[in-house]
Amino acid sequence: MINKIKLLAERYYTEIIEARRYLHQHPELSQQEFGTMEYVANKLRSFGIEPRVGVAKTGVSAIIKGNNPDSYCVALRADYDALPIKECTGLAFSSENDGVMHACGHDMHTASLLGAAKILADIKNEIEGSVMLIFQPSEEMYPGGAYMMMEDGLFSEVMPDEIFAFHCLPEMDCGRIGMKKGKYMASTDELYLTVKGRGGHGGTPNLNIDPIVIASNVIVAMQQIVSRNADPMMPTILSFGKMMGEGRTNIIPDEVKIEGTIRTFSEEWRLEAHKRITSIAQGVAEGMGGSCDVFIDFGYPYLVNDDDTTQNTFDNGVEYFGDSKVEWLEQRMTAEDFAFFAQKIPACYFRVGTHIKDTPITNLHRPNLMIDEKSIEYAMGFMAYNAVKALEKKDKEITDK
Repeated sequence: MINKIKLLAERYYTEIIEARRYLHQHPELSQQEFGTMEYVANKLRSFGIEPRVGVAKTGVSAIIKGNNPDSYCVALRADYDALPIKECTGLAFSSENDGVMHACGHDMHTASLLGAAKILADIKNEIEGSVMLIFQPSEEMYPGGAYMMMEDGLFSEVMPDEIFAFHCLPEMDCGRIGMKKGKYMASTDELYLTVKGRGGHGGTPNLNIDPIVIASNVIVAMQQIVSRNADPMMPTILSFGKMMGEGRTNIIPDEVKIEGTIRTFSEEWRLEAHKRITSIAQGVAEGMGGSCDVFIDFGYPYLVNDDDTTQNTFDNGVEYFGDSKVEWLEQRMTAEDFAFFAQKIPACYFRVGTHIKDTPITNLHRPNLMIDEKSIEYAMGFMAYNAVKALEKKDKEITDK
């Protein structure tokens, strides 16, 4: 079976690369992926797979049924929204949508799942059980497409027994994969603070309550949440990426808006940190004569990979790629709404290397992100193989009983 899947991955590689390039050229932002949805649905139909469209407005799902389809079901998920970034790769198939780019590799994820679907559709009569395909919108925007699809009845008819997904990793060489058991990716919550003072002329600061100075003190004061309040053994990151005050060189504004994020690996500490953010921000602002409105947008939970499912995926990776091509990874402070799926179903979220040999690493969420397209052949083949092996393992357990 492994050789058959590798041959099919090689055979369909050119077609799937064309799909990836189309998706890359026509990116769509979160909750706007109508064209992507139709493209994916039509590709599935061309493979002989009937899709369900419009799940959570712009999502697609489908089921490939093998023998005894109700005996066991594994799900494969890919996300397909893009980012509000202006592309500067110079690729012949660069984004045609100005200011929108697949800068997180979701075009690669979706193409790989399309490739896996085509392979699995070819061999469905040789597998036991069924495979659910999930093409998910809005991974980049709260509340997240995973949550939205489940709320819209994604699993109303079939609840998968295991679920798998991957993310490209530009730091990892093409042809390699990696994963981690247990807690793997952090929770993430977005912070929106509005510091209010009293604006006026910059030359008469005594008549003003300067929200820029207050906001600066708020940001500095909140750093103690990580350095002095968090357990040193509990990874926590508090970052601010946006600070806006509509003044000028000689005009102090009435208010300043601050935006940031907090990430960690404990639900208890996560809630406590929210309280401390509010308390410190409001206390500092009031102590300086102003005020601060705090809104915390509760985001994705931390992602937990099931130990057994992940170990099996690792072992399957060794079979598919070879001993030296599969590695155990460390925790990451990035976040993923796949965590919502992993809360409900035994899951493995792994990484696929996409680094182009002898080139500088281009990081995710950058306008110059480039991937080695050969990684798509590896990803689509392994996704199909890993699904087949998960079904085989369950079928053997049933038979042994």
